[in-house]
Amino acid sequence: MIYYRRGLEILQLLIDADACPVIDLALTVASQYDIKPILFCDTSHRIERENAMTIIVPKGPDSVDFKLVNAINKHDIVITQDYGLAAMCIAKGAFVVDQNGREMTSENIDQLLAIRYENAKLRRAGGRTKGPKKRTEQNNLNFKNSFQRICEKAVLVKGEGNR
Repeated sequence: MIYYRRGLEILQLLIDADACPVIDLALTVASQYDIKPILFCDTSHRIERENAMTIIVPKGPDSVDFKLVNAINKHDIVITQDYGLAAMCIAKGAFVVDQNGREMTSENIDQLLAIRYENAKLRRAGGRTKGPKKRTEQNNLNFKNSFQRICEKAVLVKGEGNR
């Protein structure tokens, strides 16, 4: 496969693969745009796919996150459900989307981090928060549509950088 090049860099899709339910769907869409997919996981979740590079890191708090952030180039695409990781990726100029198709941007990440903080505070005080709802086909469709828009945007932005 030949990947889309922007200058000397290749447009990448970096997936926080531990507990990511849309890996195969994301790989299918990324292949349509010639975006190089890289899966990041720790040693307890060896996740491999035929058309993707897998980077496995030692188990540890945030080890996957830091490895992924260090691999990002401006305008790459990241799939994660971790708001802290998303904030670091946004700061490096990446496009970020979660498994349900919600794009995380500099405009909404502060609110998402604040909600995460309040929920953690509630749990530490002995309270309970709702877990995620069961995944549906509509979730997959929402993700696919949003992810396609983000891929198109990333390819367009990268292409403009080559002029």
